[in-house]
Order: sequence, then C-alpha cells, then structure tokens
Amino acid sequence: MTHQAILEFSTRGRGTLDITGEVARVVAQAGVGAGLAHVFVQHTSCSLMITENADPDVRRDLETVLARLAPDGDPAYRHDAEGPDDMSAHVRSMLTSTGLNVPVGGGRLLLGTWQGIYLWEHRTGAHRRSVVVTVLGA
Repeated sequence: MTHQAILEFSTRGRGTLDITGEVARVVAQAGVGAGLAHVFVQHTSCSLMITENADPDVRRDLETVLARLAPDGDPAYRHDAEGPDDMSAHVRSMLTSTGLNVPVGGGRLLLGTWQGIYLWEHRTGAHRRSVVVTVLGA
C-alpha cells in the first residue's frame, strides 16, 4: 500500500519548525501497520532533520555550527541573486538533508523518545515550503 500527501508550511525565516505532528497525521491516515514514511522537502534552501525535541538549545547550537560552515555573504560565493543568505542557504541544505526515512509500526512513526522531525529554514526571510510525505507498507 502507498499513501502520499503534500504538506505546506510557512516559515518565519532562518530556524526550525517542528513538523512531527503533521507528518504523524499523514502516517495515521495511511492506515499502514508496518512500513516506512519518506519525508521530502521540495526546495534547495531548506532541509529536514530528526533531532532532539526537548531542549531547543540543541537546535540553536546546530544553527551556530552551520553558520560557521556556511556563512552568509562570503565573498567567495558567486551566486547571490537573492541576497547574502542565498548561497549559504544552498550550502546548508546540501550539508544537511532534503529527505528522511522513518520506520512506521502500529500505524505510527517509530521515533525515539526525544526525537522530532523539523523543517529547517536556511533563508533569513519567511518562505512557504512544500513537504511530500510518502508512506509505504502493509
């Protein structure tokens, strides 16, 4: 059995947005007892991650690490058509992930106790983002 849905999210700019509940709803609608949920973001300047869902300092620290690896406005960047955060957002997306696989069991996501699924906006301005959730299983 395959079930698919496209979720739309509005971001406020750079940072993380917890999308666990919305993805879990798609999984529940699929009616799959056991299988796999694939979550994919259809953009090149944001990403997805599974990380700590209890302490927001974890996500802030991850942002600090990416700022060091892919700083805004680096003079070595050629691609800056949409501003100083344009190329750095693409690099951040490439260093992280645009797709995740999460096991499904008993009709629900089998995430660990402290895990959540986050949309990670890498642009400094607000954006509308599309996330495809595909659930495969029986």
